[in-house]
Formats: sequence, C-alpha cells, structure tokens
Amino acid sequence: MSDPATLAFYEQQAPQYTASTAQMHHRHLDPFLTRLADGAHVLELGCGAGRDAARMIEHGFVVDATDAAAAMVRKAQERFGIAARQMRFDDLCADSEYDAVWAHACLIHVARADFPAVLAAINRALRPGGWHFANYKLGDGEGRDLLGRLHNFPSAEWLTAAYFAAGFEIVETESYPGQGADGTQRDWIAMTLRKA
Repeated sequence: MSDPATLAFYEQQAPQYTASTAQMHHRHLDPFLTRLADGAHVLELGCGAGRDAARMIEHGFVVDATDAAAAMVRKAQERFGIAARQMRFDDLCADSEYDAVWAHACLIHVARADFPAVLAAINRALRPGGWHFANYKLGDGEGRDLLGRLHNFPSAEWLTAAYFAAGFEIVETESYPGQGADGTQRDWIAMTLRKA
C-alpha cells in the first residue's frame, strides 16, 4: 500500500524536513483538541518530527504517535522524547481503541485505490462518537509533486463521498491556501469529522 518513492523521501530527507517543521504545532490542532474530553486517547498518523504529539501531551492527552518512516520516528523521539513508533496506514488494526485520530498532511499520500480501506481502519479504530481530523491538498486526480511524492489530490466532493461511505459525519470543513514542501501553492481542505 505505501508508495516506495514517498517513503524513501521521508527516510532520506528527515533531518532537513524536520528542521523546518519541528517548531510550531499545526494551527488546527488546538481547536480540534477542545472537542476532546480530558485525558482522551489520541492516535496520530504521520507524526513526523513530533511537534503535534508534543503539544497534545502537554495538554494531558494520551498520544500514540506513529509514522511510516523510521527516520521520522527517531526524530520525534530525539526532539521531544516521545514514545513514537513505526506504523504504516495499512498496519492499523485497532478496534474501538481511540477517542480521536489526528492525521495532519499525511493521508494526502494514500493512493486513491487504497483510500477506502484506510478510512475504514480509522473508523474501526475509533470509539463510538470518536473524532478525526485530516487535511488534504486539493486537486483533480492522483499524481506526484515536484519532490516525487505520491498525492491523491482529491476534490472536496470526492473526499466527502469517501468519508460518508466510511461511516463518518463531517462536522466542519475549511478551505485555505497553502504551500507544500515542494514550493507549490495549492488550495487545501481541513476536515473535522466524527464517527457516525
């Protein structure tokens, strides 16, 4: 399921990539956390250098920080002392274990053919009424960015249909401009969802 070229990028570029992204947590994180009960159990997919996981831990949440790239897991451990672990999206097999799943800018790398299975696994991992956040670079079809990373480049309508089919309720969406690691400016969408 995981794209070899995309994984190779994060393995090879982890020092440079994390140096530029490790300082600030994502701006959607704090508003998302206000929806959760104190001490909620949160799964983070694609934890990268660990900045968001560190923020969640600071606020008293129990965090299972994961990333498919071993180099990223090491960076999260080194920078923030987080007990991050290596896990690919298709390795997720939890059943009603988490109160929330945080997936900042990582599900963008899931091939469209694999997307339904990944969303189903996230839904299954959540407890009833559990929360999920993910954001995506918008586009009109799967392709690669200038760094060779696979992206699903969905439309908002495609995402809405996919999440609905996977058993999610869309609570809030926000479209915004953003620049990717390859320097390309694109429209993004942030989605806050709940297990139906």
